[in-house]
Amino acid sequence: MTLTAGHGSEQTDAWLERRRPAKFPRRSWASPEPFVRRATEHNSGDDALRALPWVRSATAYQRITVGLDALVAGTGVAVAALLGGADRGSVLLLGAVCAVALPAIVGLMRGYERHNMGDGPDEFQVVLRASVLIAGLVMALAYLTPLTAPREVVLVGVPVVAATACAARYVHRRFLHAKRNRGQAMMRTIVVGDTASVTDVVDDLSLAPYHGYLVIGTCLSDVVPDAVPAVPVPTLGALADVPQVVSDYAVSVVVVAGNALSGQALRRLSWALRRAGAELVVAPGLVEVAQERVSVHPTAGLSLLRLEIEPPRRRMLAKAVMDRALGLCALAVLAPVILTAALAVRLTSPGPAFYRQTRVGVDGRDFTIWKLRSMYRDADRRRAELLARSDGDGLLFKMAHDPRVTPVGRVLRRFSLDELPQFFNVVRGDMSLVGPRPPLREEVLAYHDAVHQRLRVKPGITGLWQVSGRSDLPWDEAIRLDLRYVDNWSVTMDLMILWKTFRAVVTGAGAY
Repeated sequence: MTLTAGHGSEQTDAWLERRRPAKFPRRSWASPEPFVRRATEHNSGDDALRALPWVRSATAYQRITVGLDALVAGTGVAVAALLGGADRGSVLLLGAVCAVALPAIVGLMRGYERHNMGDGPDEFQVVLRASVLIAGLVMALAYLTPLTAPREVVLVGVPVVAATACAARYVHRRFLHAKRNRGQAMMRTIVVGDTASVTDVVDDLSLAPYHGYLVIGTCLSDVVPDAVPAVPVPTLGALADVPQVVSDYAVSVVVVAGNALSGQALRRLSWALRRAGAELVVAPGLVEVAQERVSVHPTAGLSLLRLEIEPPRRRMLAKAVMDRALGLCALAVLAPVILTAALAVRLTSPGPAFYRQTRVGVDGRDFTIWKLRSMYRDADRRRAELLARSDGDGLLFKMAHDPRVTPVGRVLRRFSLDELPQFFNVVRGDMSLVGPRPPLREEVLAYHDAVHQRLRVKPGITGLWQVSGRSDLPWDEAIRLDLRYVDNWSVTMDLMILWKTFRAVVTGAGAY
């Protein structure tokens, strides 16, 4: 019965395949020749070579990354062993073993595959996991062989190797993204499906060229003869023409949007694209969902996407521990800066050095936030008078030249020094290092339904929208980024935001 049902389903899909609109003569996607190889102006000469740059760039990118990992691992471990007092032979041998072991382990973890490189957090996570195994390898060598492996190698050398390897990959990635922003090292891409779904995907991909997708056209399921499709890129064919368009236009990636293709039709298309040498990517319609929240579960012959709704308790515990530990360290290190700034505030304008205000925290609970006072004492009273002159939109009140800010306050705000006392709120547990900024109660009362999701996590000293433009972002974009963080936060994301915050504070980008 199962075989009969499957056979009938395949026959139905084949019938639908032949019934779909087509620009070119129909050829079955399951046939040995699902398209005709022919020389056209789009797949010959310079245009044909445009399909190759990412293939070539990816190979070079992989080789350079492997070289960087080997260099960092070998040098870092050797230097740590040398500083720990190991003999010269042990230093050289440990360095050589780790220079080979780290790339090998990363490779076994699929850290050098093209779709895992140059985009997303996967390659950093692989490096961190591989570094843990390197530490275990060093300890095993010290126990099983006559090699001298000082504890400095494990306690200092391996963490430094992990941090340096991640930093090297980050810099390497920035060069790749710069090339892609110039239109280089791109994957020629077509998007297929119905007009509405295709338009959304094309618009999203065009906003992020650093991902490497160069959309050159579409194939539409609802194309109408002699009508001009409402899509921002050329329509190269109908849905049945996808394999032929891939061949004619030297396409590297086919993105399927919407539900125009599913089940056996997708399977048959994958057969055709395998012969054409293109990748198949399915856009399932999930928005603002991080990769870590999605997992595939094969069930009853189906590939089910499972979406994580609540973060696991271990992740919440890790975030809490990181907040308290880094918060205490920050208070200890920054105490002289906070005291010096407080003295400057107290001496240059009347009023207390610190400013306290009631804000709304996680799940709508009120708490008292601490800041260094950067405004005159009557700032709260004058706020209502200045609302009409706000440079922010929506509920965001910002002024580039706020008359309430003191001269010292402008310096504090320029480098975000006025926010430093909030590390005390982090240590108390009212706030997190990373999260949406804590709103005022009157702002919360004006929220529409979706914005209330900002209150599902602890507010933070910094957040995703602060490192994406800070005060320069419009209100709607800031809310979109906050909601993305609430849905997708992770410890890795928090560490990345903290790093970008440090960079934004140093440059002063978007600060008022």
